[in-house]
Amino acid sequence: MRFIRKAIMGLAALAALPLAAQGPVPAPAVKKVEAVAPKAAVSAPVALDAKDLEAWMDGYLPYALERGRIPGAVVTVVRGDEVLLQKGYGFADVAKRAPVLPETTLFRPGSVSKLVTWTAVMQQVEAGKIDLDKDVNTYLDFKIPPFEGKPITMRQIMTHTAGFEESVRYLISSDPKAVKTLKELMPLALPERVFAPGTTPAYSNYATALAGYIVERVSGQNFDDYVETRIFKPLGMTHSTFRQPLPARLVPYMAKGYPDVTGKAEPFEMVLPGPAGSLSASGADMAKFMIAHLNGGGAILKPETVAQMHNFKAPGVGPLNSMALGFYEQQVNGRRAIAHGGDTVWFHSYLWLFPDSDIGIFLSMNAQGKDGATGAVRSALFHKFADRYLPGPPEKASQVDAATAREHAQMMVGHYVSSRGSFTNFFSLFGLLGQATISLTEDGKLSIPALDGLGAGARDWVEVEPFVWRDTGTGERLAAEVKDGRVVRMSVDPGSPFMVFEPAPASVNAAWLNPALIFAFGVILLAALAWPVRALVRRRFQADFALTGKSLRAYRLSRVFAWLALGALAGWIGLIAAFSADIGSLGGPLDWLIHLLRILTPLAAFGLLATAAWHLWNCIKDKRRWTMKLGAVLLILAAAVLVWVTLAFHLYGFGMVY
Repeated sequence: MRFIRKAIMGLAALAALPLAAQGPVPAPAVKKVEAVAPKAAVSAPVALDAKDLEAWMDGYLPYALERGRIPGAVVTVVRGDEVLLQKGYGFADVAKRAPVLPETTLFRPGSVSKLVTWTAVMQQVEAGKIDLDKDVNTYLDFKIPPFEGKPITMRQIMTHTAGFEESVRYLISSDPKAVKTLKELMPLALPERVFAPGTTPAYSNYATALAGYIVERVSGQNFDDYVETRIFKPLGMTHSTFRQPLPARLVPYMAKGYPDVTGKAEPFEMVLPGPAGSLSASGADMAKFMIAHLNGGGAILKPETVAQMHNFKAPGVGPLNSMALGFYEQQVNGRRAIAHGGDTVWFHSYLWLFPDSDIGIFLSMNAQGKDGATGAVRSALFHKFADRYLPGPPEKASQVDAATAREHAQMMVGHYVSSRGSFTNFFSLFGLLGQATISLTEDGKLSIPALDGLGAGARDWVEVEPFVWRDTGTGERLAAEVKDGRVVRMSVDPGSPFMVFEPAPASVNAAWLNPALIFAFGVILLAALAWPVRALVRRRFQADFALTGKSLRAYRLSRVFAWLALGALAGWIGLIAAFSADIGSLGGPLDWLIHLLRILTPLAAFGLLATAAWHLWNCIKDKRRWTMKLGAVLLILAAAVLVWVTLAFHLYGFGMVY
């Protein structure tokens, strides 16, 4: 399941239908230099046969897993209706030295589960029970409020343009008691809508679970039962389930999840919006699912329905990848793949289909590995496989002249906010801490640190046409929409179907807010510590304090609120640490801390501002030394920063959907 910590790393976006018309502004005339992209220098294709494929995979995956400190993986490759390779690497259980068995070992594909959910949706479209362009409230027993007077449709849900903000409270847990029925969960976990429907791609696990609930309602069958009877059974997927906890018969086959190969095995994860990511499946079963989609739907869909899913192309940012229906595009060597990735905390997966070549690949690993190694392993497998077996013709790229490229690159510099995030609740604070940045290298090229971990090699962005850059190593593209001479959106191929980055508004821009917060807490810390230190010094030398009466009360109160502000900071740091260690801790165990912080933070911020101002007034009225006045002014400025952050990032309130 692609949850928020992955989003922060820096994937990018799909432009919406109304915005696609804006496009880049007419660019100045540029001199184009014909150049052959390094990616295009490929060798002749190698025949894809089982023997060569296994030898190649044996040469790549064991080293990649060992280098990334990943315990185990399963990979399956199909062509047409034939399985070319299904093989396990490493261990399903490190302590028992149990190997990965592709026929039976279960992995958690995370958001790859969504492809099963979309398949179920399209079965109900075939049955005439779901209309892709109808208000989904028609199918629900609770109401999703309109946004700007507009409802959402299933097509918008399947293309991640329903407009929901991110929600993580009801996402994942290690506690089986956290699992709820879809009937309970859907109204309870309903997040705010922050974008007009059909305008802005913003990946949503909630929306996918909502689609699963609609399948449940229109079919009259529990979702878990539905996929078992209508998808798994017809395809012979005997080692697959959405059920949580696992059915007893499948428990012995479940691979353990790990931080890395040296870590301890972690508990089975409960993905609360089940249709969005709760699948457990063997590699062999995922091969059967891919074969069905590559062969006109097999026993589960009609060929015309499969074509509708695969061939739909939602509007996007310039030439970048965009959404099909449920699948998203990935381009490599001039070929179109449709795909879906998936990440839980411990399992990391990807599924690619090349419909025109009748080829499918599935990979799943049971640890994130060292420095998030799974991202690089997946990216390299996709590109290297394509380079070997599906090379494209030499691709000539038009390169923008150097002066214009420098000008356009400079326009891209800054901080960016992801459309996949929280905007109306306290979790927006994490967006401040994780804003993506674009800077320039010494030679004037784009540098995007957040993308470095998503590929196997260093990025080298070359502008090949106005506001479109290509990475010379992978061929992946980055593009920007420009309006009135300003960048309004940017995205990059791996994430462009389901996320967009927009320049951070000045009000929430980390470029000044993060230094301002450091300054603020530095001042507050000095003020808080100076209070007891000065008292000890006065006691040591038996000196009287210059302030008395109301002036003394104002001084003391300002220091009390300074300590409260430091307590709030410690609490937020603790919450971030707990969330980073276990995302499930946000689903109940830490509710007390969240409530406390949303009371303490505004109390400390506004209290400090008021008392520091009172202290300054008394200093002026009593004609105190300039040093005391300066200290009061600095404390007011620090408090003002805290008040701004408290209001701008919603660090108050009592709502528990976040």
